[in-house]
Amino acid sequence: MAGAGETAAYADGLDAAFVETVRATGASVGALYLLTPDGQQLFLDVLCGAPAELAAPWRTVPMTAPAPVAEAVREDRMVWVGSRQEMARLYPRTAMALPYPLALAAAPVAGVRRWGALMLMWPATRPGYMTRRERGHIRASCGRLARVLEDALHSGPPPAPADGPRVVSAGSWRWSTDPAHSAADFVERLPGGSCALDLEGRFTLLSRGACELLGREADQLLGTRPWHSLRWLDDPSYEDRYRAAVLSREPVAFTACRPPDRWLDFHLYPDASGISVRIIPSGEPPPPSPAPHRPQDSVTPTRAGRLYQLTHLAAGLTEVVGVQDVIDLIAHQIVPAFGAQGLVLSSAEAGRLRITGHRGYSPETIERLDGLPLNTAFTPAGQVLRTGAPAFFADPEELRRGYPEAPQISGKQAWAFLPLIVSGRPVGCCILSYDRPHDFPAEERAVLTSLAGLVAQALDRARLYDAKHDLAHSLQQALLPRTLPQVTGLRVAARYLPATRGMDIGGDFYDLIPLGAGAVAAVIGDVQGHDAAAAALMGQVRTAVHAHSAVGATPDQVLSGTNRLLIDLDAELFTSCLYVRLDLAGRRVSLASAGHPPPIVRRPGHGARPVDVPPGPLLGIDPDAVFPLTDIPFTPGFMLALYTDGLVETPGADIDDSIAELAHHLAEADDRDLDRLIDTLVDKAGTHWQRTDDVALLVLHHMGGPG
Repeated sequence: MAGAGETAAYADGLDAAFVETVRATGASVGALYLLTPDGQQLFLDVLCGAPAELAAPWRTVPMTAPAPVAEAVREDRMVWVGSRQEMARLYPRTAMALPYPLALAAAPVAGVRRWGALMLMWPATRPGYMTRRERGHIRASCGRLARVLEDALHSGPPPAPADGPRVVSAGSWRWSTDPAHSAADFVERLPGGSCALDLEGRFTLLSRGACELLGREADQLLGTRPWHSLRWLDDPSYEDRYRAAVLSREPVAFTACRPPDRWLDFHLYPDASGISVRIIPSGEPPPPSPAPHRPQDSVTPTRAGRLYQLTHLAAGLTEVVGVQDVIDLIAHQIVPAFGAQGLVLSSAEAGRLRITGHRGYSPETIERLDGLPLNTAFTPAGQVLRTGAPAFFADPEELRRGYPEAPQISGKQAWAFLPLIVSGRPVGCCILSYDRPHDFPAEERAVLTSLAGLVAQALDRARLYDAKHDLAHSLQQALLPRTLPQVTGLRVAARYLPATRGMDIGGDFYDLIPLGAGAVAAVIGDVQGHDAAAAALMGQVRTAVHAHSAVGATPDQVLSGTNRLLIDLDAELFTSCLYVRLDLAGRRVSLASAGHPPPIVRRPGHGARPVDVPPGPLLGIDPDAVFPLTDIPFTPGFMLALYTDGLVETPGADIDDSIAELAHHLAEADDRDLDRLIDTLVDKAGTHWQRTDDVALLVLHHMGGPG
């Protein structure tokens, strides 16, 4: 394990390389994302040019998310977004969290392993394209970052998510609270200004005239944010102007009314060190819809940052599929966004609260809480479900007054109990907990209550999906072979990978059928569709292939018989299929194809290439279809790879080129372990992270000797 000094040295080295990259590219904002140890998430490790608060909505990014940084790592390529319009078109969810005019690049950081991604942002004033030289420079910078990370492995484990990103400066100045330094920065930005804000939005300098216009003394404002210390600026639209200035690096102006009727113009001039603000009395008529003055006891409105955060999380909840996806999104995005340390998500089932997911609790605590009746008085969970109203407890004493035993269960110090209700029906309860006492201001309660409704909808939808998925998955697993038969002289390995989107099932199948007398049949096929109907038809196809194989039919006869069955069934789903008869004793292979991609053969000393198999039509179309027969020699050392199109079909790529590339990877792969060889082929084909189609792969290696 690395000591504190080694960890600090690693962070300093990484931060220096990161800052140099941001400075050299001219980016206004930079962010370095690293993969979590399980490879399922990207977490924000280092940030510059923006405060951590603004980065909260994208502090963690699932690897499957439709986001530029995740796509850069998944596809191992640089992602360029040249405008706000392009962002909205390509990445609508990211555009909700970054609704500003800017350009963005995300590039993978990889060396001997995948580390994560570098994200850079520029003001929209830069050209909407990136030159080859700029791309090369960013790729080289990512290589340097990867080397720093790899050097750190010698002194400790890979970096893991911390409480928040390290925020570093890309400028050459020194931060200072000395008014002389602040005033110098201010003069650099404006020909005679009024006040200055740092990137966190806090006042760092106020002139006498600014204090007079704002109606407060400097000592009452320095170190505060305008929307906190000046109630008449406490409006999300004004905070959004500040956010726009920070992220776009472009001047912003707005007009606000200082009660009772004094209108002021605010001009914000940002750069990498902060924001210079010029405040002047407005010489124009008041806006047609001025923000009304709120009395001192009015409810504080939701901050603009919270609104963007809520929108971002809502978009994420619309994309989750199963219950585990809901749990992961809450744990990785909602819990840290609200500063919580614990989570318990329960589903209402048969009159009880069944815990479906949790974080930050011991197994003993979860065992004690699991299965409580819906009318329990042990914790507030039952009460909030009955009433539909959330409950917030800022400290243990507040909870103890109503529920004496509850605070002793987990040792937590503050709780938010959020009922999950859909159309008046209780779905479950979401509990966020804190390790220290935590006040819940009105704006936070409002956001959490709104979020609970979205979580309830997502959880209810996910439970229905999981029920359908479990049924369909059980059907498919029952139809695929549990194990492949052992054949003397033949090594065999197979893999089935469902599509990563949809029902996670499909019609791809494979099989190995002993024929006796030193012969065996290998079959692979793909039924159209990715649902229970495709899986069911796949089972019928396998049964038909087995039946025709058992009576000694040749490969073309097996396909002809199966074709007639599918036409009789009138299933309206077409099937591709490749049937291979391997005669180990006679050292011959006979093949017939029904519209299926050609197998790839690898011979010792001759590389690998696709087999030229004239394909017949897909099964289930033409009752009189003919399936040409092809024979090739089958000698010791001979390797045959059968696969479905999900392994080689990529949008925008020629399938023949993809098949040739697969043959190249097979020729290069180590064949000592066929399961690892399959892992290599899948990884090289780029189907490791996301698959729009399911994949089946069957590899056979002739070791010598008859079966």
